[in-house]
Order: sequence, then C-alpha cells, then structure tokens
Amino acid sequence: MGGSLPKNPRKKHTRSSMRDYLEFEKPVRELEEKIEKLASATPGKSSAQEEIRKLRTKLAQVEHELYSKLTPWQRTQLARHPQRPSTIDYITDLCQGFLEFHGDRTFGDDRAIVGGFARFNDRTVMVIGHQKGKTLKERMQRNFGMPNPEGYRKALRLMKMAEKFGRPILTFIDTPGAYPGIGAEERGQAEAIARNLMVMSRLTVPIVSVVIGEGGSGGALALGVSDRVLMLEHSVYSVISPEGCAAILWDDPAKVPDAASSLKMTAQDLRELGVIDDVIPEPLGGAHRDPKAVSDRIAKALTNHLFPLTELSADQLLAKRDQKYRAMGAFSGLPPANA
Repeated sequence: MGGSLPKNPRKKHTRSSMRDYLEFEKPVRELEEKIEKLASATPGKSSAQEEIRKLRTKLAQVEHELYSKLTPWQRTQLARHPQRPSTIDYITDLCQGFLEFHGDRTFGDDRAIVGGFARFNDRTVMVIGHQKGKTLKERMQRNFGMPNPEGYRKALRLMKMAEKFGRPILTFIDTPGAYPGIGAEERGQAEAIARNLMVMSRLTVPIVSVVIGEGGSGGALALGVSDRVLMLEHSVYSVISPEGCAAILWDDPAKVPDAASSLKMTAQDLRELGVIDDVIPEPLGGAHRDPKAVSDRIAKALTNHLFPLTELSADQLLAKRDQKYRAMGAFSGLPPANA
C-alpha cells in the first residue's frame, strides 16, 4: 500500500509570537518581544529605529553567548523542541516522488515509523525514519515517535526491499525510545529490535543515518546500524534518557542535568568517542530557527557520505561496516595474558 505525503505546511519561524521558547531562552524571548513591541508601536519613527538597532545588536550578542555555551541538558531540550523539523519535513525538502509504504504484513501499520522509495539527487533511495508528529492529535496517533514491534518490522521489510533492488538506504532517527507498553512486549519488542540490528549489519547496500532530534536507546539503534552515522549539532544519542538515568542512579529529578552530562550524549562528545562520523551544523538557536538551511546542510552531508559508499562492492561495504562497529569501545593498556 502506498501514498504520497501531503504538501509540507511548515513555515520558517521568525516572530517571537510564532515561537515556543525554552526556559533557558528567556533572555532571547524578552529581547525579541521588546523589539516587536517597539516596531509595532512606532513604525518608521527614527528614534524608535535607533533603539531597535541597539536592541538587535544586544540580541545578537546574547544569542551568541547563550548558544555557544549550551550544556548537554540544554542541547537535549533543543533536540526535543516542538517546532524542530521532523522526518517528514526532511523527506519533503530533500526528496522527490516519495512513495510511502505501510504495514509489516504481520500485525499492522505503525505510524511512528514512515518509509518508502524516493529520489535523492536523481538517485532512487529507500528512506525510513521515526515520526513524532506536530500537533497533540498527531503525536498521539504516532505514539510520540515511540515505535511498536510492527514499526521496526515495517522498517525491516523496507530495508530488505531496498537490498533486493540494490537501492541505498537513508534513515532519520528521532525517538525517545521504543514503546515499553505491555502489548509491545507481548508482540516481541526486544526481538524486533535485535533482528533489525542483525540484519542491518549484513545488508549489502549502503546505509546512512542522520540523528535529527533524539536518539533514544535500542529504539534509535534499530535504524542506526549504518555505514555512516551523522548527527545534527543539537541532537542527542544515548542508551537512556537523562530522566531515566537520574531516576535509576539517584532517584532524584534534580540530577537530570548531571545525568545528561555524564551520558556523553551530545554530537560533539560522540564524535570524539568515534561513535558517529560527522556533525551537521545548525543555525544559531537550533534547526527550527531556519529549517531550509538545515535541509541544505543535510543534503550536502548525505551527498558527501552516501555516494562514495555506492562505489564500493558488497564485500568491501560489509568489511568496512564490520570494522567500524568492532572498533567502538576498544581500549588499550591490558596487562599481558600471562601476567
């Protein structure tokens, strides 16, 4: 079953009245509101224009200082921003002729996962990703981006289809994690994730993944065993959420920022650890401030990483993928075996 996406209604957010501000963005909100109020109250007045110019200069300084020193917890909040572009937004911006497929041919269709064939840079690819939804109604329909087993089995079906036709795979990762409900466990949530990990490790077509928001635990990794893993600058990727970590280790919600720091979940940390391959810069303030610019940067990064992979033979591709994941977590300094 297939169908194309509706026209993308997303617009660039520029006015403060159209933006959702995070708690740590309060200084930015106050300055933007002052600028808008002054501009609307005294349009064209020279004295007002001079004051607006000063406020805009101050705003630029505040934004630069604020966003250049973000903590891991603040980056996590940006990764979860309600206006942050989603998988469907990027598919609409980057691809042509997207044909969405539905269902796992076993149980049903999970709307927390979207996927299908599309054209990217005049090449047919299989594109698959998590989808959280924008409005509360859509978020509920898509289970807030937390897939059930049938979602992962749908993704697996599409990946095998891509391999059958020799098409590269692009995945967009944005989930708090796999859905932990009783029904999901009864239908084999752990097995579905594990099977995706196993099959993705041996697929004979190139795979490139982009973490566009949250990358939570096995729910994210089930779409992330790739030849190249990229992350947006303010996205996060971790074995557990900061809230879950704080609850387990300290049983204290106040420790959430400490947990975010300890988890090394930011793009910058993960690149240093060798877990990911590249960090895609975001506009000042996050991807939602200029979605078109982010789409252009993702397109460039995908081109740079995907197309060299298409020149490799299947054996070369599998060998390099195997080496990539075996190198993770390697350490030196072990004592001699006979010590």
